[in-house]
Amino acid sequence: MQASIIGGTGHIARFLVPMLIEAGIEVCVVSSGRRPLPQEGPWSCVTHKVCAYQRDDRAWQEFVKELKSDVIIDLLGVDLPATYQAAKYYCRQLIACGSLWMLGEPGRIPTPEVPQAPCEFPGYARRFREIQEVMAASQREGIAFTAIFPPNIAGPGKVPLETQGGRSLEVHKELRDGKPVVLPEGCNNTIGPCDAEDIAQGFFLAVQKPQEAAGQIFNVGAAYSLTAPSFVETYGNIYNRVLEVQYVDPKEFYEMILPAPAANYHFRAQMTPDITKISQRLGYAPKYTPEEALERAVRWMEAEKLL
Repeated sequence: MQASIIGGTGHIARFLVPMLIEAGIEVCVVSSGRRPLPQEGPWSCVTHKVCAYQRDDRAWQEFVKELKSDVIIDLLGVDLPATYQAAKYYCRQLIACGSLWMLGEPGRIPTPEVPQAPCEFPGYARRFREIQEVMAASQREGIAFTAIFPPNIAGPGKVPLETQGGRSLEVHKELRDGKPVVLPEGCNNTIGPCDAEDIAQGFFLAVQKPQEAAGQIFNVGAAYSLTAPSFVETYGNIYNRVLEVQYVDPKEFYEMILPAPAANYHFRAQMTPDITKISQRLGYAPKYTPEEALERAVRWMEAEKLL
């Protein structure tokens, strides 16, 4: 069996590629070529193909037609419908990466894999519509299609979410130095850091159990989430600092201190995925707690001398 991973040099693929290789699956990594391919361990067995993934691009579609892999894993989702149309004549299974954000602001905690409210982020909203379109087409045409929806991705390989709703090294340096953190009064929403290794496990299990995974959207995530104050406290423990939380009026917080919707969403929307379905159907079991995922990311930043 051969699996092609689109976005195969990214954060999730860092863990997914070795899982697949060690299971005896031939792996083809597809990337833009901007990031070098690791050479150590199982990565030495990987085939690397370079192509720019662009929307409405005939060159991309022709490239996908020639992959001829049993499984296509699209971690980027730039143009999922075009990728599906190009691959459906030869691949047995297509797996796409989505996001819990695609379901809109949750009304249920833990949040199941169904829309909760209109998604306020146009890019995510469009990609969710495309996932639904491809799901419907795959069921008509007999292709096993699965989508995996992670929450906040953490773990080694990427700067993790910080207390201002971004992935800023400067904010992490402020946390390391013990600078106070500002939150809106009454903020007790949940934040769901999940280790990239656990997210990769979801994709791996879908490859291992295609029949059970076909036609499904699966949430992945840690076993629990952190409240916003606990999220701050966790960083204090990691950086060995007592981080003071300064509470301000919500109007001031959302309009003056952190007005960007994509940043303040972390402090006004719940982020606790319900992972019951993937656990029961595929045997998913997260290895890391949110605290461990964040600490692994910070230790990686330290090892890479980013802090």
